[in-house]
Amino acid sequence: MMALETGIVWGADVVMLQEPYVEREGYNISHPGYRLIRGGRTMTAVRRDTHLEFSEVDKGGEGDVQVFDIRYPSGRKMRLVNVYDQLRQEGGVRSQGRSAQTARWSEIMEQEKILLGGDWNAHSDRWDPQCPPKRDVNFLENLMDEYDLIDVTDGEETNSSTRNGETSGSLIDFFITKASMADRLEISTELTTTSDHAIVCAQLRWDEGEGVKV
Repeated sequence: MMALETGIVWGADVVMLQEPYVEREGYNISHPGYRLIRGGRTMTAVRRDTHLEFSEVDKGGEGDVQVFDIRYPSGRKMRLVNVYDQLRQEGGVRSQGRSAQTARWSEIMEQEKILLGGDWNAHSDRWDPQCPPKRDVNFLENLMDEYDLIDVTDGEETNSSTRNGETSGSLIDFFITKASMADRLEISTELTTTSDHAIVCAQLRWDEGEGVKV
């Protein structure tokens, strides 16, 4: 899987995947460099030789939200959240339910040092200046407003789709966090992938030299 190989090259401590195609097609994968933790339509890969301690915390979301508490060797703690927010499919037809939105978000947001990332499937000029018609934004915008979160992107489109012979792009895969952490984040977008979604890389640095690559 290209995302995991990119993670190894980049030195990522964690790789957060949404709707990994190998899982959809029924393949059981493993990787020598990462321990794979499967959700529903999310999967999180934790580097086997990381110096960080990861603990998964169940906060609902039917596998479309994975929550991990991270502890650094110094004792510093933070929370990492992997999100896939999309309608469920039944018989190839999308239903009305978005499982990620049913997670216990008030509990998830109890941690002040928190980084959330994933495929939000939400289109807004709030984070995408070239946004097509605004849609599916209420949940995410309300979450950001309620908990004083801001988006952190490098402005690159992360998704491309072709309809009726025309290709368009959008920015729907990104990280959100508290303003106090945003200045510590460096974001880069890897556009050369085998997927219709880009790989978004984030590096978080603390004052004492500690950090995490996602």
